[in-house]
Amino acid sequence: MSGRKRGLLRMVASGRPNVRVVTQSVAVGLGVAGLLLAAVFGGSSSRAAQPVAIVIADFDYVDTSGEVEDQTDKHKALVATLMQALRGSLGQSAKFRVVSLSCDAQPCPARGASPSELMSRARGAGAKLLLVGGIHKESTLVQWAKVDVIDVERNTVVYDRLLTFRGDDAYAWQRAEEFLARDLESADLSK
Repeated sequence: MSGRKRGLLRMVASGRPNVRVVTQSVAVGLGVAGLLLAAVFGGSSSRAAQPVAIVIADFDYVDTSGEVEDQTDKHKALVATLMQALRGSLGQSAKFRVVSLSCDAQPCPARGASPSELMSRARGAGAKLLLVGGIHKESTLVQWAKVDVIDVERNTVVYDRLLTFRGDDAYAWQRAEEFLARDLESADLSK
């Protein structure tokens, strides 16, 4: 053992006041350092971004494919399933808190309501963001989804996408919803 270590051990063993002061100073310093680390790392959850309240208006659907078979009921069901899944996906994310848009009629589509009416309803629901969209079936295999997210406080479009998806069955619609949910989750909507 080095002479310095032996000297420190003797000072600690002798109970000299200066050792106590040094020990107290070290303890206070470690306590302050611990508090700073807790504030930086442990306290980050209090400063973590709170989920943003978002209203998701039901999408409109237009079919101009010219197919002989009337698929109106099928498409209403697929749109309803997509909307439910999208609300569920975004509601489970840490980024969003889904709030309901109150409408006279259910479902509550954006079509038929003026933009100012939709914005007013979204604000009334406590939302910061309003998601609106529609789907256009162009042909048997090609569908387009137009999706916008509007910051209702700033009256600004913060997300503007035109997506395409192939197929017209539950699986194709599910994949479209999953893609849209992932894209919204990763998008910077603070623009």
